[in-house]
Amino acid sequence: MPAGYLSNPLVFIINALVGAYVFILILRVLLQYCQADSHNPLSAFIIKATRWPLQMLKRIFPTIKGINLSAVFLMVVLQMLMGFLITLGQANASVWAIFIWSLTELIDSIINVFIFSIFVTVLLSWLNPGTYNPIVALLYKITEPVLKPFQRWVPPIGGMDLSPMVALLALQVLKMLLIPPLFALM
Repeated sequence: MPAGYLSNPLVFIINALVGAYVFILILRVLLQYCQADSHNPLSAFIIKATRWPLQMLKRIFPTIKGINLSAVFLMVVLQMLMGFLITLGQANASVWAIFIWSLTELIDSIINVFIFSIFVTVLLSWLNPGTYNPIVALLYKITEPVLKPFQRWVPPIGGMDLSPMVALLALQVLKMLLIPPLFALM
């Protein structure tokens, strides 16, 4: 059996678990920044899932202007641990390169959360579920800071709100402008 036979699935599982927890931390930061309802079932789950490590880190990294710095720090550390795990055994892996890779992955993930949230809210607005859904309420809360400026700049045309399309284009352009230069720093 090759050496990577068991290590590749193990790295995949660890990457999936850590990636899921980083995703929950991203949601925690965004929901806290947006001042989402903490009594919402999904918000309550996210708060409980992240409470223990963030309580310890909160003493060192406070929340400033609605941004939970302890969660941001934990995201970077977890992402860097993934980088070390992925580059294990590679001679050219430096701490700087792994740090830049971690930040790039986090920025990409945050932009993707906004892109997918906007896309889902647009689809849901067409379907009009008609009843209160806690997940839909949180999606609207997450997308609000991104969509608000575009809603001011792009007026509705014939009753159609085109600001989500413009926001999606702007987020894709932002990814194109940010991600390649960050990868070039590695």
